[in-house]
Amino acid sequence: MRKTDIPSSRRKFLKTGFIVAGGIVASGILKPFNAVVYASREPKGEGPWYGIGIDIEKCIGCGRCARSCKKENNVPEEPFFFRSWVEQYTIKNDGSVTVESPNGGIDGFKQSVPDDQIFKSFFVPKMCNHCHKSPCVQVCPVGATFDSPDGVVLVDENYCIGCKYCVQACPYGCRYLDPERKVVDKCTLCYHRLKKGLNPACFETCPTKARIYGNLRDKNDPLVEFIRNHTCMVLKPNLNTGSKLFYNALSMEVR
Repeated sequence: MRKTDIPSSRRKFLKTGFIVAGGIVASGILKPFNAVVYASREPKGEGPWYGIGIDIEKCIGCGRCARSCKKENNVPEEPFFFRSWVEQYTIKNDGSVTVESPNGGIDGFKQSVPDDQIFKSFFVPKMCNHCHKSPCVQVCPVGATFDSPDGVVLVDENYCIGCKYCVQACPYGCRYLDPERKVVDKCTLCYHRLKKGLNPACFETCPTKARIYGNLRDKNDPLVEFIRNHTCMVLKPNLNTGSKLFYNALSMEVR
C-alpha cells in the first residue's frame, strides 16, 4: 500500500503514535521521551516537598554514601542492612547482565568480569524513593509508616509492630527489620539533618556530586533544573508509586 492510499485519519493516528513512542517534536527537534511523567506531581500546599536526583554518569562507586549513611544513622554493621547502597551493573558482550553489590558497595568494587567480555559497566546508587503513593504506607496496619508534610516517608518506631508488611510491599527493597530494636528501618533522607538545615549524610559526602535533592514545588530549585535538563527516569514506572527519586542516564537493565 502506498502512503497516498492510507486514509488521512489513519495517517494522523500513525504520525501521533510515532511521536509518542519516539519522542516529542518541538521546534523541529526530536526530543527523547521523558519518563518523569510516570513519577509524582507535587500536591497543593506550601513549604518544601522533597525529591531526589541521582546522576548515574557521575557515580564512581566509591561507596562513601553507604558508609556515611551507616555511621550517621546507626545502621547495623552486618552486611545485610542498608538505608543506602550502590550496585554495579556490568553488561556483557553477549547481552547478559551481572549485578554486584558487595557489602552495599561500602568497601568499593572489584570487577569480576574479564575486560574482554564487558560491553559497558556503571554504578547505580539505591535508596528509598520516597514515593508519593507509597505501597509501604498503604499496607501498614497501624499507621507507623507515614508521609511527612514535606514529602519524606518516615517510620514511627513507637507504633511499629515489626510485622514486615511494608518490607514486603516495597518494590525497591529499601526496608529492613532492625535486628535489635525489632522495628522497621529505612532511609529518612536524614530527616533529622534536614530539619536543622543540613544536607543528608550521603549527599554531604559524595565526591562527584552525583546526588542532588531539593524542593519539587520550586520551579527554580536546582533539582527541578536537573530534571528539566536531563532525560530523567524513575525505577519501575509501571507500578505507579509516585516515585520522587529521579535518575539521569538510567539504563533499561536496572531494576
